[in-house]
Amino acid sequence: MGKLMLKVGHFNQAEELYNELLENALNDSDRAHVYHQLGLLKNEQGKYQEAATFYDKSLEIKWKTPPKDDASLTNPYNNIGLVYQHMGDYSKALEYYQRALKIKEKALHPIHPDLATSYNNIGSVYNDMGDYSNALKFYEKSLKIRQTVLPSTHPDLATSYNSIGEVYQHMCDYSKALEYYEMALQIRQIALPPNHPDLATSYNSIGGVSEHMVEYSKALDYYEIALKIRQTALPPTHPDLATSYNIIGIVYQHMGDYLKALEYYEMALQIRQIVLPSNHSDLATSYNSMGSVYSNMGDYSKALDYHNKALKIREIALPPNHPDLATSYNSIGMAYSNKGDKQRALQFLANGLAIRQKSLPSTHPLITKSINNMNYVKKMP
Repeated sequence: MGKLMLKVGHFNQAEELYNELLENALNDSDRAHVYHQLGLLKNEQGKYQEAATFYDKSLEIKWKTPPKDDASLTNPYNNIGLVYQHMGDYSKALEYYQRALKIKEKALHPIHPDLATSYNNIGSVYNDMGDYSNALKFYEKSLKIRQTVLPSTHPDLATSYNSIGEVYQHMCDYSKALEYYEMALQIRQIALPPNHPDLATSYNSIGGVSEHMVEYSKALDYYEIALKIRQTALPPTHPDLATSYNIIGIVYQHMGDYLKALEYYEMALQIRQIVLPSNHSDLATSYNSMGSVYSNMGDYSKALDYHNKALKIREIALPPNHPDLATSYNSIGMAYSNKGDKQRALQFLANGLAIRQKSLPSTHPLITKSINNMNYVKKMP
């Protein structure tokens, strides 16, 4: 029942049920299971620190009486890894994903599909870190296993192709990214029903390449196909719909249609305010997007209001060196720059640069962007 409540987004009811189960748990095994489920719940709510605490409690119980088969620990390790990845604590995420991988490498055949999942998880952390060579290395290990053991139209192959396409997109190799995204889409069109959410993911990915190539009309076409699928397949306040509205808003912003961009950003924000806790990082994304539009419109005071709302959430929800904090500092710095407040601008830009230098590889383009922004402001009169 709790799992069903989670699936439909009834988080408060699920939490009440799990707390009741916790009070009536008969043994440590039951308690460990409920703590794990509470961790899943908090992860879905975006309360990552609380999720990590519940996962840790579950693991502490499991470690008291080590199971005969260590394989039972792989899911808890993967879930904790995912929480730390959401929090931007990539070294901790890698630590737990690698623990899960180590157990699997001992217990499973070298081409077992679960190994492919672990390699994919590790690749995704390196991708988030901007370490694209390592991301490709692990994604390709995952793909190799899946190509060996799965039929050619299995959805997990599409996941691998999409992940590799994302890395190439980040590396600005758009033709290669498109090649992998289209392979993923082809599989999903064969293997999945026409309104499956994974098809929306593929259309969004291809739209993203078009957007980066400044083909905005084409990007909108793909994003709107994805949105139509999500509107059919998902409830009207599903977070993925907010994601669609937000990325469509970004395209309109690029096209200079700021009122249309605001319209979509506000639809995204409205959903997120309904379904997410007040300190969820996706709300910060919405506020940051709206702030950037107001900057484009020359309303720098209103831009600062929204960027500061985003920063306040991120300071609560994220660890101090998370790259999204750097995004907020950079946005606020540039807004102060546009208002002519050179000193405050440099202060915020320096904070953003310091975070990026700590959390990203030295060659990451966002570090270059931060340095360029600071140099631009320093030349201001």
